[in-house]
Amino acid sequence: MPVAQAYRPGTVREATGGIVALTVATFLAVTTEMLPVGLLPAIGREIGVSDSVTGLLVTVYAFMVAVLAVPLTVWTSRLPRKGLLESTLVAYTLSNVVVAVAPNFAVLAAGRAFGGIAHALFFSVSIGYASRLVRPEHTGRALALVTAGAAAGFVLGVPLSTSLGTALGWRAAFGVLAAVCAVTLGVVALLLPAVPGGGSAHLGEGAGARRVRLGVVSTANTVVYLGHFTVYTFVSVLLLAGGLPEAGVGPVLLGMGAVGMLGTWFAAVTLDRRPRAAVLTLLVAVTAGLIAVGLAFPALPGMLLAAVLWGAGFGGMASVFQTAAIRARGASPEATGALINATANIGIGAGAAIGAGVLGGPGLGVLPFVGAALVLAGLVIVLAARRSFPSRPQAVPARYVRPWSSREGTYRTGSVSARGGGTRARRRR
Repeated sequence: MPVAQAYRPGTVREATGGIVALTVATFLAVTTEMLPVGLLPAIGREIGVSDSVTGLLVTVYAFMVAVLAVPLTVWTSRLPRKGLLESTLVAYTLSNVVVAVAPNFAVLAAGRAFGGIAHALFFSVSIGYASRLVRPEHTGRALALVTAGAAAGFVLGVPLSTSLGTALGWRAAFGVLAAVCAVTLGVVALLLPAVPGGGSAHLGEGAGARRVRLGVVSTANTVVYLGHFTVYTFVSVLLLAGGLPEAGVGPVLLGMGAVGMLGTWFAAVTLDRRPRAAVLTLLVAVTAGLIAVGLAFPALPGMLLAAVLWGAGFGGMASVFQTAAIRARGASPEATGALINATANIGIGAGAAIGAGVLGGPGLGVLPFVGAALVLAGLVIVLAARRSFPSRPQAVPARYVRPWSSREGTYRTGSVSARGGGTRARRRR
């Protein structure tokens, strides 16, 4: 029986198993990507490089994603989705093993680069996967729930791994993460249903106006991530400069991640009703939080209070940009996922590089203001782009969200109203 006939997208509740599997996998992906942030000073001391150079471990990872996300997604568009997703988890496992045993900075960077290749595919596939698990009117909530795995990576993954690395050494943290990635592979194999492949995953499927809307969303995504990671890459350095003991970095990151879940929750309950209000509220929170961190520096209590607002706002960012991009309909879900994945990582990598430059130049106290200025630029883009970030969800044809492919047998097609009305489906034979 063809895959397309075996699985019929439904409600979020009906797709619970698949959403849980994607959420767990996303949790591990983000933990792998961000772990060096919490352990940056310790890694630098053992390897013998400065904090600014160690921060480039984030840059090299993000660079691989930025360069390879779109081409890898296009090249693998005909491969089975589930097997492709599982292969990225195998690559994450191997990447963390290499990092854990790396004898020098060069091998360490190579291990991170290999993880970046896995990341280039993972989020491109998972965003499209989540949209195919449910009917179009449930896309926002499904993506927000899967993105909750990313927030959980900040809430639990990075802080707990950081605490483990502080207690037992940073190599132990990466070793444990490799083992958990291997276990997650089994969870995905068990719970995630197979869905149709991406078909023709390219960036030219939409009409001109739709491609423009997708381009605007991607640009705003890049700028916001650029601003956030200019500061977040060096958050442990900021906290230590404020007088926080090294053993306290993990718990503080845990707290930032926990408030980030509030932003994820806010996105989940508003994206299918008031998407523009959601993105504007979250961006204002991030901007205000970063400015407050800069004003409070180096007073630790003030920075911690400001980080609550900063973390809560950024917790919903992935959800709002992924959903806006999918709803722009400028490309297939897989190509859209690749573009959002690539542009986010351009922001992550370039943000780490900008932060390193500020750290080596004007100094640590200027860092939050540079980040806030960049996020504010993203806010201005969103304010000006009403068509890309509408007040209400636009109609999303089911044939776009779950395109039919002659190579995959029959599949559903039809249309869905902007208010989430019923799907008129028919079978293609």
